[in-house]
Amino acid sequence: MASYLQIENISKSYGPKVLFEKIGFNINEGDKIALIAPNGTGKTSLMRILAGKDKSDSGGKIMFLKDIKIAFLEQEYDFDPEKTIFDQIMSSSSEFTKGLDQEHVWEYERRVVKFLSNFNLNNPDQLMKELSGGEVKRVALTQMLASEAEFFIMDEPTNHLDIDAIEFLEGYLGRSRCTLLMVTHDRYFLDRVCNIVMEMDHGAVYTYRGNYQNYLEKREERISNYNAETDKVRNILRRELEWIRSTPCARTGKARYRINAFYDLKDRASQVYTQKQVSMEAMKGSTRLGTKIVNCKDLSFYYGDKCYLDGFTYNFQRYEKVGIVGRNGAGKSTFLNIITGNYTPDMVCTDPEEYQRLRLLDCARNDSQSMPGLMTGVIERGESLKIGYYHQSGMSFNPEDTVLDIVNDTWLLNRFLFPHEMLNNKIEKLSGGEKRRLYLLTILMQQPNLLILDEPTNDLDIVTLNILEDYLKEFGGSLIIVSHDRHFLDKLVDHLFIFCGNGLVKDFVGSYSEYREYIKEFEAEQRSQARAEEKAAKEKAAKEAAKTAAPEAPAKKKKLTYKEQKKLEQLEKDLEALAAEKADLEEKLNSGSLPYEELQKASERIGEIMELTDEKELRWLELSENL
Repeated sequence: MASYLQIENISKSYGPKVLFEKIGFNINEGDKIALIAPNGTGKTSLMRILAGKDKSDSGGKIMFLKDIKIAFLEQEYDFDPEKTIFDQIMSSSSEFTKGLDQEHVWEYERRVVKFLSNFNLNNPDQLMKELSGGEVKRVALTQMLASEAEFFIMDEPTNHLDIDAIEFLEGYLGRSRCTLLMVTHDRYFLDRVCNIVMEMDHGAVYTYRGNYQNYLEKREERISNYNAETDKVRNILRRELEWIRSTPCARTGKARYRINAFYDLKDRASQVYTQKQVSMEAMKGSTRLGTKIVNCKDLSFYYGDKCYLDGFTYNFQRYEKVGIVGRNGAGKSTFLNIITGNYTPDMVCTDPEEYQRLRLLDCARNDSQSMPGLMTGVIERGESLKIGYYHQSGMSFNPEDTVLDIVNDTWLLNRFLFPHEMLNNKIEKLSGGEKRRLYLLTILMQQPNLLILDEPTNDLDIVTLNILEDYLKEFGGSLIIVSHDRHFLDKLVDHLFIFCGNGLVKDFVGSYSEYREYIKEFEAEQRSQARAEEKAAKEKAAKEAAKTAAPEAPAKKKKLTYKEQKKLEQLEKDLEALAAEKADLEEKLNSGSLPYEELQKASERIGEIMELTDEKELRWLELSENL
C-alpha cells in the first residue's frame, strides 16, 4: 500500500510545557486512524501542523504523497455569515474546483446538494448567520465529503452534531475507501469507522491495530511491561550502588564507563509510568433531595410560529436518570432552559383557551414575531431543589483570569488534573478540553441534587469521560442529560425523551441502542407493509382492467423458451435460498446473543431479502403463467 503521510521528528511546546517531542509516524493508504490523548497533550496542535496552520518547533519532515487530494476539517469552521450555505461551500472549495471543466464543477455542485440533503439541510439558500452550531458543522462536513478527497483529516467531527447526522457520517466513512486520521472522543463512532488507534502519551506516539477495547488491553500490557522493566533496572541499580560505594572511586580506579552507566541506570529507574486521572471522590456529596423535583403540566411553548413543546406533562422523580435526544433545533436546550427557569418567555398563559385565542390572533395578523416567546401550562419546582446546570455555551470565563481565580481550591484543582504549575495559567492558554474540565468542576463543587448536562462530552477526552460516567452512575440525585454520545447515554440513562419536532416529545423506556433497534424494526415493518399494499394495489388494478377490457378470443399460451425455462428454475432456487437465509437471520436476531454491529447488519439484510423476494416472486408469476 502507498504511504500517504510520513512524519519525522516534529515537536511542539508552549512555554515550559512540552506537548510532544520529535515524534514520527506513518499513515498508509486505507488506514482509518483515531488519534486519542488526554486534553492538553497536543492533538489539535498536531492537526494544525499537518494543515500547515502551525509549525513544528524542531523542524522535522511532513511528507504527503504527491498529487493526493487532502481535505481538513477543523473544530471551528471559518465562514462568512452573510453568505448562503451553497455560496459559502463553493467559495471555500476553490482548491477542489480550480482547473475543473464546467461538467465536473456541476458534478461537484450535485454532490454538495446531495450531502446537504443527507445532513437535513434542505435550503441551500439559507444564510450562514441563521444556522445553529450543529448546522454549521454539517456545512463544514458537506464541503469536506463532497470533495471526494483520498485523505480526510478531521478534528472532532461529531462535536455539535445530532445523532442522526453522526449515524449518517459514521455509515459513509465506514463504507468509504478513503484514508482517514481523526481526533474523536465518540467511542461508538471510533469502533465503527476506524481500524487503528493512535495514542499520544507522555510526548510519544503509540499505534494499535484494532478497536477501542483492543487498544485498552494492549495499552495496559505496554504499561505493565514498561514498569516491569523499571523494576528490573532498579534491582540492577541496587547492585551497582553497592559496587560504587564499596571503596572510594579515586583509590580503586573504577572503570569510568561503569560509573557513567550507573548514572544512566539511576535515571531510567526513576521513570515509573503513572497515568494521572480526574478524581471525582471529593464531588460525591449532594444536597438532600425532597420528593418534588420538577413537575410539568400541559406545558406548551412557541417561539414565533415554531412549536417546541405541545402539551408536555411529566413529573421528574428522585434519582432518575433521563436522556434527551433529537435533531439539532428540535428544542432540547430550550426545554432545559424553561424547566430550570433560565429562560422566561415573553408571555406566560395558564389558560389553554386564552392561549389558543392569542395564537390564532397572532397567525391572523401574519406577524410571527409579534409574540416570540409564548408559553402555557404549569412548572413547579421542589423547595429543596438545587440545580447544577452545565450549558453547551455556559463557559463565561474572563480569558485574563487564572485557573486559581476561577476555583480557589488547590486540592480540588489537583484532583481535576490542574497541577501546581498550571494554577497561574491564564484561561486563554488552556485547551478546549481543559476549559471544559474546569467548567465541570465549578458545577460539581456546588453539590447539586439535580444535575443537568447539556452536551457534556464535547471536548472532553475519553479517559475523563470514562471517569465522569462512573461518577454519574453513583450520583446521589436526579440527572438529565442531553447528549449525542450514544455510548455515554447507554451507560447512564434509564429512559429517553425523544424530541421529534413540532412540539412532540415521546418517552422511551430503555437505552439509546435499544431505541434505535426499535426504530429500525418499526421502519422495516413499515417498508414491508408499504410493499405489500403496493403489490395488492397493482394486482387489484390489473383485475379491474381485465374486467373492463373488451372480450377477446382466447390467446394461445406462449410456451417458455429454453432460456426462460432456465430462468424460472433459477428463480425457484433463489427464492428457496432467500427464505432459508431469512429464517437463519431471524433465528440469530431472536437469540439475543449477537453483538450490536451484527444485529444491525442482520436487520438490514432481512430488509434486502424481503425486497429481493418480492421482485423474484413477481417475475416467477409472469413466467409461470406460460407453463
